[in-house]
Amino acid sequence: MNTNATTLDANMADTLINRVPHIILLYWVIKIASTTLGETGADMFSMTYDLGYGATILLFMGLFVVLLGVKLAMKRYGPVTYWLTFTATAIAGTAISDFIDRTLGLGYAAGSALLVSLLLMVLLVWYVREKSINVEYITNTPSEVFYWLAFLIANTLGTAAGDFVADQLGLGFADSAMLITGMLVVIALLHFYTKVSGTLLFWLAFVLTRPFGATFGDLLTKTHEKGGLDLGTVSSSLFFAVILVAAVYRETQLETSRKAIPELD
Repeated sequence: MNTNATTLDANMADTLINRVPHIILLYWVIKIASTTLGETGADMFSMTYDLGYGATILLFMGLFVVLLGVKLAMKRYGPVTYWLTFTATAIAGTAISDFIDRTLGLGYAAGSALLVSLLLMVLLVWYVREKSINVEYITNTPSEVFYWLAFLIANTLGTAAGDFVADQLGLGFADSAMLITGMLVVIALLHFYTKVSGTLLFWLAFVLTRPFGATFGDLLTKTHEKGGLDLGTVSSSLFFAVILVAAVYRETQLETSRKAIPELD
Protein backbone atom coordinates (compact mmCIF):
# COMPACT_ATOMS: atom_id res chain seq x y z
CA MET A 1 0.00 0.00 0.00
CA ASN A 2 2.82 2.41 0.86
CA THR A 3 4.58 1.63 -2.42
CA ASN A 4 1.39 2.26 -4.39
CA ALA A 5 0.76 5.49 -2.52
CA THR A 6 4.32 6.65 -3.17
CA THR A 7 3.98 5.86 -6.87
CA LEU A 8 0.65 7.71 -7.01
CA ASP A 9 2.16 10.73 -5.27
CA ALA A 10 5.08 10.74 -7.72
CA ASN A 11 2.74 10.55 -10.70
CA MET A 12 0.62 13.39 -9.31
CA ALA A 13 3.75 15.47 -8.75
CA ASP A 14 4.81 14.88 -12.38
CA THR A 15 1.48 16.25 -13.63
CA LEU A 16 1.95 19.46 -11.63
CA ILE A 17 5.44 20.29 -12.90
CA ASN A 18 5.50 23.09 -15.45
CA ARG A 19 7.40 22.17 -18.62
CA VAL A 20 7.78 25.62 -20.19
CA PRO A 21 9.44 28.91 -19.18
CA HIS A 22 7.91 31.97 -17.58
CA ILE A 23 7.02 34.61 -20.18
CA ILE A 24 9.13 37.51 -18.95
CA LEU A 25 11.36 40.04 -20.74
CA LEU A 26 14.29 37.61 -20.79
CA TYR A 27 12.11 35.10 -22.64
CA TRP A 28 11.63 37.57 -25.50
CA VAL A 29 15.33 38.48 -25.55
CA ILE A 30 16.27 34.81 -25.93
CA LYS A 31 13.46 34.23 -28.42
CA ILE A 32 14.60 37.08 -30.69
CA ALA A 33 18.24 35.96 -30.49
CA SER A 34 17.17 32.40 -31.32
CA THR A 35 14.97 33.41 -34.24
CA THR A 36 17.65 35.70 -35.66
CA LEU A 37 20.10 32.81 -35.36
CA GLY A 38 17.47 30.69 -37.11
CA GLU A 39 17.53 33.07 -40.09
CA THR A 40 21.30 33.39 -40.34
CA GLY A 41 21.87 29.73 -39.48
CA ALA A 42 19.45 28.43 -42.10
CA ASP A 43 21.03 30.66 -44.75
CA MET A 44 24.47 29.50 -43.64
CA PHE A 45 23.64 25.82 -44.07
CA SER A 46 21.40 26.09 -47.15
CA MET A 47 23.38 28.71 -49.11
CA THR A 48 26.84 29.34 -47.66
CA TYR A 49 27.51 25.62 -47.16
CA ASP A 50 25.35 24.83 -50.22
CA LEU A 51 23.26 22.09 -48.58
CA GLY A 52 20.07 23.42 -50.17
CA TYR A 53 16.72 23.86 -48.49
CA GLY A 54 15.74 20.18 -48.61
CA ALA A 55 18.86 18.89 -46.84
CA THR A 56 18.73 21.73 -44.30
CA ILE A 57 15.11 20.90 -43.50
CA LEU A 58 15.89 17.20 -43.06
CA LEU A 59 18.92 17.96 -40.88
CA PHE A 60 17.17 20.32 -38.48
CA MET A 61 13.81 18.57 -38.47
CA GLY A 62 15.70 15.43 -37.48
CA LEU A 63 17.49 17.38 -34.76
CA PHE A 64 14.17 18.88 -33.64
CA VAL A 65 12.57 15.43 -33.34
CA VAL A 66 15.49 14.10 -31.30
CA LEU A 67 15.55 17.13 -28.99
CA LEU A 68 11.77 17.06 -28.64
CA GLY A 69 11.97 13.41 -27.60
CA VAL A 70 14.50 14.34 -24.91
CA LYS A 71 12.40 17.32 -23.82
CA LEU A 72 9.21 15.24 -23.54
CA ALA A 73 11.04 12.54 -21.57
CA MET A 74 12.28 15.16 -19.06
CA LYS A 75 8.68 16.13 -18.13
CA ARG A 76 9.94 19.47 -16.83
CA TYR A 77 11.47 22.73 -17.97
CA GLY A 78 15.22 22.72 -18.54
CA PRO A 79 16.49 25.97 -20.13
CA VAL A 80 19.28 24.41 -22.21
CA THR A 81 17.16 21.59 -23.67
CA TYR A 82 14.19 23.90 -24.18
CA TRP A 83 16.13 26.55 -26.10
CA LEU A 84 18.08 24.01 -28.13
CA THR A 85 14.73 22.56 -29.21
CA PHE A 86 13.41 26.03 -29.93
CA THR A 87 16.44 27.01 -32.01
CA ALA A 88 16.06 23.83 -34.06
CA THR A 89 12.48 24.91 -34.87
CA ALA A 90 13.74 28.38 -35.80
CA ILE A 91 16.33 27.08 -38.27
CA ALA A 92 14.02 24.40 -39.67
CA GLY A 93 11.19 26.94 -39.92
CA THR A 94 13.33 29.32 -41.97
CA ALA A 95 14.35 26.55 -44.37
CA ILE A 96 10.75 25.30 -44.66
CA SER A 97 9.51 28.82 -45.41
CA ASP A 98 12.16 29.33 -48.10
CA PHE A 99 11.32 25.90 -49.57
CA ILE A 100 7.59 26.74 -49.73
CA ASP A 101 8.14 30.22 -51.15
CA ARG A 102 10.98 29.55 -53.59
CA THR A 103 11.34 25.86 -54.40
CA LEU A 104 7.61 25.13 -54.52
CA GLY A 105 6.98 28.56 -56.03
CA LEU A 106 3.94 29.42 -53.88
CA GLY A 107 5.26 32.91 -53.16
CA TYR A 108 5.35 34.80 -49.89
CA ALA A 109 1.66 35.76 -49.74
CA ALA A 110 0.29 32.29 -50.51
CA GLY A 111 2.88 30.67 -48.26
CA SER A 112 1.95 32.97 -45.38
CA ALA A 113 -1.77 32.31 -45.90
CA LEU A 114 -1.14 28.55 -45.88
CA LEU A 115 0.88 28.77 -42.67
CA VAL A 116 -1.71 30.99 -40.94
CA SER A 117 -4.33 28.35 -41.74
CA LEU A 118 -2.13 25.56 -40.38
CA LEU A 119 -1.38 27.49 -37.19
CA LEU A 120 -5.06 28.25 -36.55
CA MET A 121 -5.91 24.60 -37.18
CA VAL A 122 -3.31 23.37 -34.67
CA LEU A 123 -4.44 25.90 -32.06
CA LEU A 124 -8.07 24.88 -32.57
CA VAL A 125 -7.33 21.16 -32.22
CA TRP A 126 -5.14 21.92 -29.21
CA TYR A 127 -7.95 23.88 -27.56
CA VAL A 128 -10.59 21.24 -28.33
CA ARG A 129 -8.33 18.47 -27.04
CA GLU A 130 -6.94 20.19 -23.92
CA LYS A 131 -9.54 22.97 -23.26
CA SER A 132 -6.69 25.46 -23.15
CA ILE A 133 -3.89 26.93 -25.26
CA ASN A 134 -2.08 28.42 -22.27
CA VAL A 135 1.60 28.78 -23.22
CA GLU A 136 2.82 29.60 -19.70
CA TYR A 137 1.68 26.43 -17.96
CA ILE A 138 2.12 23.08 -19.73
CA THR A 139 1.99 19.99 -17.50
CA ASN A 140 1.23 17.04 -19.80
CA THR A 141 2.69 15.48 -22.92
CA PRO A 142 -0.23 16.05 -25.36
CA SER A 143 -0.28 19.77 -24.58
CA GLU A 144 3.48 19.99 -24.97
CA VAL A 145 3.35 18.25 -28.36
CA PHE A 146 0.73 20.76 -29.55
CA TYR A 147 2.86 23.56 -28.05
CA TRP A 148 5.95 22.60 -30.06
CA LEU A 149 4.02 21.92 -33.26
CA ALA A 150 2.43 25.37 -33.00
CA PHE A 151 5.86 26.92 -32.35
CA LEU A 152 7.35 25.22 -35.42
CA ILE A 153 4.53 26.50 -37.65
CA ALA A 154 4.62 29.97 -36.08
CA ASN A 155 8.37 30.24 -36.65
CA THR A 156 7.88 29.21 -40.28
CA LEU A 157 5.05 31.71 -40.65
CA GLY A 158 7.15 34.49 -39.16
CA THR A 159 9.87 33.93 -41.76
CA ALA A 160 7.36 33.95 -44.63
CA ALA A 161 5.65 37.08 -43.30
CA GLY A 162 8.98 38.87 -42.88
CA ASP A 163 10.02 38.03 -46.45
CA PHE A 164 6.61 39.15 -47.70
CA VAL A 165 6.94 42.57 -46.04
CA ALA A 166 10.62 43.11 -46.89
CA ASP A 167 10.66 41.74 -50.44
CA GLN A 168 7.20 41.58 -51.98
CA LEU A 169 5.96 44.84 -50.44
CA GLY A 170 9.36 46.37 -51.17
CA LEU A 171 9.98 47.91 -47.74
CA GLY A 172 13.48 46.50 -47.42
CA PHE A 173 15.08 45.02 -44.32
CA ALA A 174 15.60 48.18 -42.25
CA ASP A 175 12.11 49.65 -42.83
CA SER A 176 10.53 46.22 -42.24
CA ALA A 177 12.33 45.93 -38.91
CA MET A 178 11.12 49.40 -37.92
CA LEU A 179 7.53 48.58 -38.92
CA ILE A 180 7.50 45.34 -36.97
CA THR A 181 9.12 47.06 -33.98
CA GLY A 182 6.27 49.56 -33.97
CA MET A 183 3.71 46.76 -34.07
CA LEU A 184 5.44 45.01 -31.15
CA VAL A 185 5.37 48.25 -29.14
CA VAL A 186 1.61 48.50 -29.75
CA ILE A 187 1.16 44.90 -28.56
CA ALA A 188 3.20 45.65 -25.42
CA LEU A 189 1.03 48.69 -24.68
CA LEU A 190 -2.11 46.62 -25.17
CA HIS A 191 -0.73 44.03 -22.76
CA PHE A 192 0.04 46.52 -19.99
CA TYR A 193 -2.83 48.97 -20.39
CA THR A 194 -5.83 47.03 -21.72
CA LYS A 195 -7.75 43.84 -21.02
CA VAL A 196 -7.12 42.33 -24.46
CA SER A 197 -6.59 38.56 -24.21
CA GLY A 198 -3.05 37.78 -23.10
CA THR A 199 -3.09 34.57 -25.14
CA LEU A 200 -4.00 36.47 -28.31
CA LEU A 201 -1.30 39.08 -27.68
CA PHE A 202 1.27 36.35 -27.01
CA TRP A 203 0.67 34.66 -30.35
CA LEU A 204 0.72 37.99 -32.19
CA ALA A 205 4.01 38.89 -30.51
CA PHE A 206 5.39 35.39 -31.06
CA VAL A 207 4.74 35.51 -34.80
CA LEU A 208 5.94 39.12 -35.17
CA THR A 209 9.21 38.63 -33.28
CA ARG A 210 10.07 35.99 -35.89
CA PRO A 211 10.08 38.38 -38.89
CA PHE A 212 11.72 40.99 -36.63
CA GLY A 213 14.60 38.58 -36.06
CA ALA A 214 14.54 37.41 -39.67
CA THR A 215 14.68 40.90 -41.17
CA PHE A 216 17.42 41.90 -38.74
CA GLY A 217 19.34 38.76 -39.68
CA ASP A 218 18.90 39.55 -43.37
CA LEU A 219 20.02 43.12 -42.75
CA LEU A 220 23.29 41.77 -41.36
CA THR A 221 23.94 39.04 -43.91
CA LYS A 222 22.62 40.23 -47.28
CA THR A 223 24.90 42.04 -49.73
CA HIS A 224 25.00 45.81 -50.07
CA GLU A 225 23.23 45.49 -53.43
CA LYS A 226 20.29 43.83 -51.66
CA GLY A 227 20.16 46.43 -48.90
CA GLY A 228 22.14 44.48 -46.29
CA LEU A 229 25.38 45.07 -44.38
CA ASP A 230 27.09 42.03 -45.95
CA LEU A 231 28.56 40.75 -42.66
CA GLY A 232 28.19 37.13 -43.78
CA THR A 233 26.13 34.27 -42.43
CA VAL A 234 28.92 32.59 -40.46
CA SER A 235 30.05 35.62 -38.44
CA SER A 236 26.44 36.78 -37.89
CA SER A 237 25.41 33.30 -36.72
CA LEU A 238 28.34 33.15 -34.31
CA PHE A 239 27.46 36.60 -32.95
CA PHE A 240 23.87 35.62 -32.16
CA ALA A 241 24.94 32.22 -30.87
CA VAL A 242 27.08 34.01 -28.26
CA ILE A 243 24.14 36.24 -27.27
CA LEU A 244 21.88 33.18 -27.06
CA VAL A 245 24.32 31.23 -24.88
CA ALA A 246 24.76 34.19 -22.50
CA ALA A 247 20.99 34.76 -22.22
CA VAL A 248 20.24 31.05 -21.67
CA TYR A 249 22.94 30.96 -18.99
CA ARG A 250 21.16 33.82 -17.22
CA GLU A 251 17.82 32.03 -17.59
CA THR A 252 19.40 28.90 -16.06
CA GLN A 253 20.51 30.95 -13.05
CA LEU A 254 17.00 32.38 -12.62
CA GLU A 255 15.41 28.94 -12.93
CA THR A 256 17.76 27.55 -10.29
CA SER A 257 16.77 30.41 -7.98
CA ARG A 258 13.06 29.72 -8.53
CA LYS A 259 13.49 26.06 -7.61
CA ALA A 260 15.43 26.97 -4.49
CA ILE A 261 12.71 29.26 -3.06
CA PRO A 262 10.35 26.48 -1.76
CA GLU A 263 13.28 24.86 0.04
CA LEU A 264 13.67 27.96 2.18
CA ASP A 265 10.13 27.72 3.59
